[in-house]
Amino acid sequence: MSIALSSVDESLLSGEQGGAAAFAMRLLVRFAEAVGAERFVDIEAAHIDGCLYLGQVSLDFVEHLVSLGGRVRVPTTLNVGSVDLIHPELFHGSDEVSHGGARLMRAHEELGCVPTFTCAPYQTIFRPRFGAQIAWAESNAIVFANSVLGARTNRYGDFIDLCCALTGRAPYYGLHIGENRRARILVEVESLPEEWAEAGLACVAVGHAIGRRCGDRVPAITGLPVSTNEDDLKALGAVAASAGAVALFHAVGLTPEAPTIEAALQGRAPEEVIRLRAADLRETVHKLSTVPDGTPLTAVSLGTPHFSLSEFGRLMPLIDGSRPVIDVYVNTHRAVLDELQRRGWEERLREAGVTLVIDTCTYVTAVMRDLSGAVMTNSGKWAYYAPGNIGVDVAFGSLADCVASARAGKVVRL
Repeated sequence: MSIALSSVDESLLSGEQGGAAAFAMRLLVRFAEAVGAERFVDIEAAHIDGCLYLGQVSLDFVEHLVSLGGRVRVPTTLNVGSVDLIHPELFHGSDEVSHGGARLMRAHEELGCVPTFTCAPYQTIFRPRFGAQIAWAESNAIVFANSVLGARTNRYGDFIDLCCALTGRAPYYGLHIGENRRARILVEVESLPEEWAEAGLACVAVGHAIGRRCGDRVPAITGLPVSTNEDDLKALGAVAASAGAVALFHAVGLTPEAPTIEAALQGRAPEEVIRLRAADLRETVHKLSTVPDGTPLTAVSLGTPHFSLSEFGRLMPLIDGSRPVIDVYVNTHRAVLDELQRRGWEERLREAGVTLVIDTCTYVTAVMRDLSGAVMTNSGKWAYYAPGNIGVDVAFGSLADCVASARAGKVVRL
């Protein structure tokens, strides 16, 4: 299929906008042909996932664009890197990853990207408006932007995301198009476990279930707790995108494109109806743990996606009292760190035995000091990826369970 190119596209390809933009546009044209796009669309913003060091090739690609004088053409945020540039002493991996990872992060800054280094860019000042066409990478950021904000992006991967940023253009296909955002599956949450006081557990369970059962089809969800907040939806989308390929969900009555079921389905019948009951949700959460209750722990890790200020607000009362007997890590980003420092919370957290990890995340790089035993988390995404990524057994639980377990040194439930 031939692609209709605008005068802007032709100008980019000809090199009139610089060598880096021409290089990026050539790649985008080939990518657009592969996905069947008929044209390109202007984007308002980009989020780049490629600043995590995955080998010399990732650095070579960005260095080439730097050598061509590349500059991003739209506001562009950066996902986590391989090292915490604010606390470099936390990294204890190889020199190659340390040096290459830090250089890769800096090279993106030289292209004009904003050094947010977070997987939750939507919780910084860079929050796309409803209906904005954007090119975001990083699975949880994509699903949050599409679902909770109503912005429009496909699941862009490394290199293509940066090409979009350098040109300000994206192939017009997939979730950029309104009719493709129609829910195809109806997920009815019929009952919730009575013992779950937090909506967060229900959202992780529902997210994991739709990830496993919906693939890349768009679900519309009914019956989520009325107390569901933005961080709960963040957790739902993160685990759904990890366990499957979900890039957009509609939570009826909660997300902007789903004021009603009819709106989410765009007036059509669902292709499938999935009903989830309390027993299903309990079983789903139970399966996120690979060890039984009572198992000794070596660490607790919170904040995947990055912990928000609101989540710290729920954590702060829990840290008063005895110190944990194992390592406790919280992954978050620079904007939140600034606010923690302003409120005096950073010092309180440090005194309570909490290690803050900025710019990166504990399951993607060598930060955790002791991986000899099981690790507990309140993140469905962390629980899903950590066994494969860093080879640990995992216990999943609520935030309160995690803090209590850190004090006990073993998995306990409140």
